[in-house]
Amino acid sequence: MRALLSLLALPFLIGATPTLVEPGIVHVRLDTAAGAITLALDARHAPRTVANFMLYVDDGRLEGTRFFRAARSRGRAGGFIEGGIGTDPRRVLPPVPLEPTSRTGLHHVDGAISMARFDQPDSATGNFSLYVGASPGMDAHGRDGGYAVFGRIVGGMDVVRRILAMPASGGSGAMRGQVLDRPVTIVRAVRLDGVAHPTGRPKPWTLGL
Repeated sequence: MRALLSLLALPFLIGATPTLVEPGIVHVRLDTAAGAITLALDARHAPRTVANFMLYVDDGRLEGTRFFRAARSRGRAGGFIEGGIGTDPRRVLPPVPLEPTSRTGLHHVDGAISMARFDQPDSATGNFSLYVGASPGMDAHGRDGGYAVFGRIVGGMDVVRRILAMPASGGSGAMRGQVLDRPVTIVRAVRLDGVAHPTGRPKPWTLGL
């Protein structure tokens, strides 16, 4: 009996992070230089977007990347932080088709995680944004596909707010004054449940190339 109790207690003794199992939800923890952020990704409503993000997680493509942008809302508290691979060509995977909020039913509410993209709708790769406060303007509207929400923050919202409040003065155009003076390193991205499905592609960033 004592042996059984010891086995049951083992995951907690070795520091494992238990997660609540939810159908269609994949949990990921981002260990950053500012603290840990835990995400619940909704693969039931945004399957392609979650699958794309998990390729970056399972391949280790987010390890050593950064949160580089803090876009604070004007006239009200909130905004978003953006992080990921930036423009690093060694880490990028093919872009994922846009899953608009009008199709998924997921919206840019407080705590949302959304894929960043370029001007073209189907151009998201390995950059993402975490939202503080609601940003309905980022949702799909008419011909504007908006941005793809694919989950929510379930832990570490204080870390997100802390990064959002950090000094930011660089950048140009739409990012003017939003580039963090000291970007925050994403040390690692850890899958907390499910089975990893790495791409098997070469990892040139690990070789210092």
